Amino acid sequence: MRPTGRLHLGHLKGVLENWLQLQQRHRCFFFAADWHALTTDYANPGIVRATIWDMIVDWLAVGIDPERVVLFIQSEVPQHAELHLLFSFITPLPWLERVPTYKDQIEQLREKDLGTYGFLGYPLLQAADILIYRADAVPVGEDQVPHVELTREVARRFNHLYRKPGQPLFPEPKSLLMPASKMPGLDGRKMSKSYGNTIDIAEDWKTTEKKVRTMPTDPARVRRDDPGNPDNCPVWEFHRIYSTEEERAWAREGCTTAGIGCIDCKNCVLTHMREELEPIRERRADIASRMDDVRDIVRAGNERARQEAERTMEKVRRTLKMGYRV
Repeated sequence: MRPTGRLHLGHLKGVLENWLQLQQRHRCFFFAADWHALTTDYANPGIVRATIWDMIVDWLAVGIDPERVVLFIQSEVPQHAELHLLFSFITPLPWLERVPTYKDQIEQLREKDLGTYGFLGYPLLQAADILIYRADAVPVGEDQVPHVELTREVARRFNHLYRKPGQPLFPEPKSLLMPASKMPGLDGRKMSKSYGNTIDIAEDWKTTEKKVRTMPTDPARVRRDDPGNPDNCPVWEFHRIYSTEEERAWAREGCTTAGIGCIDCKNCVLTHMREELEPIRERRADIASRMDDVRDIVRAGNERARQEAERTMEKVRRTLKMGYRV
């Protein structure tokens, strides 16, 4: 995950809840991708340092368990960069240019100068991130499947160029598709920092409550006794995520008949959100008060990741007839 700002409910529902399931069943490597953050924010590197520790604290507060996973910072494992460099020598340029997210993000982020190799090559850095741990599966959403396909092609090409048949160094990892969760923002669009419509994991409950209570609702409900249509209301999307089937039926009936007001509708959502968020925020406050312990966790994770990465790089260097003893 890239440390480019405070984490919000979109990260919790879209990524972290999946990570919690994965750590129960797999040996996982979860890292703060600070080099990846520079692909789009290279002109403002301070944002990485300003947010990276908050992000890791959020992970721990949600329940990411450093006893089960290797939790580390990307740039603290320089072997990622070494493998990325070696892959860049064998990867045809058209392979990078055809990655769908490349042109999509250039279009979406027109305010940024993305005409750099770092941006073009970030899927190749991802390939190095994956293959340096010889991963057999990568948890992704559908939009990231082409990146895993590129990783498979790079692994195949390296094995073909440098290894004997039947003796591959790198596996061809599969995409482990994760359940998609499009967390709505406060205005009905996707929750995103760039839209300013987020509920942050670290914010206090009063802030969350105020944000939800002031959310826009169905514009047809001008007065309390005006009937509304939940399908035209951003709050309804929160009901889909947080409310029970019975509560959704109650909310729909009450809205369409003007039997309940918008505040009543929002209060139901707020009850469930508080049940979920308050324990996370309490744990977060406790963890944040012990930052030396957090740094010890990351330091240990960095070392474990480096050891695993170095084992791979020793094999790579031998394969490429490198590793000179001078």
